This record gives sequence, structure tokens and C-alpha cells, in this order.
Amino acid sequence: MPSPDALHEALATLGALLQARGQRESLALVGGGALVLLGLAHRSTRDLDVVARVDGGALRPAEPFSDALRRAVADVARALDLAPDWLNPGPAALLTQGLPEGFAERAHRRDYGALEVWLADRWDQIHLKLYAAADHWPDRSRHLTDLLRLQPSAAELAAAARWCRQHDPSVPFEEAQLAPVLRHLGLPDV
Repeated sequence: MPSPDALHEALATLGALLQARGQRESLALVGGGALVLLGLAHRSTRDLDVVARVDGGALRPAEPFSDALRRAVADVARALDLAPDWLNPGPAALLTQGLPEGFAERAHRRDYGALEVWLADRWDQIHLKLYAAADHWPDRSRHLTDLLRLQPSAAELAAAARWCRQHDPSVPFEEAQLAPVLRHLGLPDV
């Protein structure tokens, strides 16, 4: 999916297909695809990452997808020549670990027929991208590139670092992964 238009087309097609089948879905998205949909990044992405299902405002586990959603995603993939996992619950474990407080209240809603999509806010993406960049360090991954694109302030990075430490309080994570990323970003004492 090389462009925002392709992402919107895939989601609109999925929403129309769900509607035709009498189904409804509400999903929370994070990652590069969500950044592209919000206009916060201009890059290609191969998939959209579902972190949770949204049920009456509450975040619920996204994994496994319901049979109806799994079939509809596969049908859209075939129809639009997309990867079979173009929409996937890859980061669903983050829900169990805990998303940044207030995630659901800050998320941005987009409607695609019978598909309601909640896109992670910039604040939350900074937290998630810092965690992912540290997790992949020393690789200068797309997560680090996305984080730099978001141009976080020192205060935003400090808040994100506190959240990251809650997820992995180990000394190796702090010393070998998180601290080097923060130094790379110009914040050695956060």
C-alpha cells in the first residue's frame, strides 16, 4: 500500500464488504499506517496494525480476529492485490501490557461504512515508536525514522521514556536499548 489513497481504498472496501455481509467492526490502529492515515507521515507501508477492537468505547483484545473479519480481510486482499496480512493484529500484545493512559480518549475516529477505525494520536505514537525503536536498537529502524518525523519535544520523549520503562524495567533494556536511543535523539539524561 504505497499511498494514503491506497490505505483509504482498502479500508473503504473492507467497510463496504462488511456492510454487505451485515457485519460491523471497530478497530484501533497504531504504527506507520495510522501515521499515514493521520497525515503525520508520508511514506509507504505494507500493512495496518490493529492494537485492539473497540467495544462501546472500551479496548478489547484484537487477537484473534473474528472469522467474519478474517474472511473479509482476505477477500479485500485478493480483490486489491494486497498482502494477505495487510490488516493484522501484530501489535495486539501492547494492549495486555498497557497502552499509554488516555489512549482511547485521544484516538481519532474515521468511518468506512461498517468499519469504524480509531487512529492512535500523535502523543501515543511517540510512546509506541520510542518503545519500538528501543526494542530494535541498534538498528536504525523505520520506528526510529517515524519517531524523528513526529518531532517530539523533550517533555514528550521524557513521558514516553517513563512509559517504556514500565513495559520493560530491566537494566539491559534501559542501558543497551532505551538510553542509546534517547542519546541518539539528543536527550542523554531522560
